[in-house]
Amino acid sequence: MGQIITQADAFTNKPFTGNPAAVCVLLTSQDECWMQNVAQEMNLSETAFLVRQDDGFNLRWFTPTVEVPLCGHATLASAHVLWSEGHLSPDEVARFYTKSGVLIAKSQGEWIELDFPVNHSQAAIAPPELGQALGVPYKSVLQNSIGYLVELESEELVRQIQPNFQLLKTLPIPNVIVTSLTQSDSQYDFVSRFFAPGLGVNEDPVTGAAHCCLASFWRDRLHKDQFLAYQASSRGGVVKVYYDGGDRVFLAGQAVTVLRGELFTAST
Repeated sequence: MGQIITQADAFTNKPFTGNPAAVCVLLTSQDECWMQNVAQEMNLSETAFLVRQDDGFNLRWFTPTVEVPLCGHATLASAHVLWSEGHLSPDEVARFYTKSGVLIAKSQGEWIELDFPVNHSQAAIAPPELGQALGVPYKSVLQNSIGYLVELESEELVRQIQPNFQLLKTLPIPNVIVTSLTQSDSQYDFVSRFFAPGLGVNEDPVTGAAHCCLASFWRDRLHKDQFLAYQASSRGGVVKVYYDGGDRVFLAGQAVTVLRGELFTAST
């Protein structure tokens, strides 16, 4: 049998929603060029590559254009694949060795909990092109290691915003998280979207790494530790967030397999 690759939708329990990721549990290690070519061929926001280690898996993530240091939804999809395809038993913890350190995933019934590093944001002076690119008024702008974090006036603006991606690409950091509180009758605490043309993805459907930033942002404002969040892309996805003010964020989501096949490519 050749190299198997699985596509799973993450942060959802319904096919064709959430954030799709390809997961490749490698039979043998491959070089970066091969992995980047596969990610480009899959043309999803992320493709994850895993290599078994003594007590876990080495894990790397590639967009169609670049390797990224952290990806939540592809980690969630990877854990789902490891358990659902028998690489790990359901009671085993999934341990991933990554460029962002050791990440842990645990199966909790229908949900998967991820243990990730928090990503704090600092106040930033927004370049004038940011407001022009977003095309909507905003309340505040902060900056973190993945991009700008912009608070909008309302949930409606978050859902309706249509950025100018060509202009976003010209920003010093061409990636933007937009967020707001939800309406008073919503089951969710906050909503968000993530625009990442700098990573080759105009809009990421559901973003674990963004919620590592949103966790501390909303804890400071709402003065609580647990949140139910919704990423309001066209596909949409639900993220449970727990952050107690320390250096780790716990994100939980669901995942469903939608495609499984064999790669007919020569290894390099």
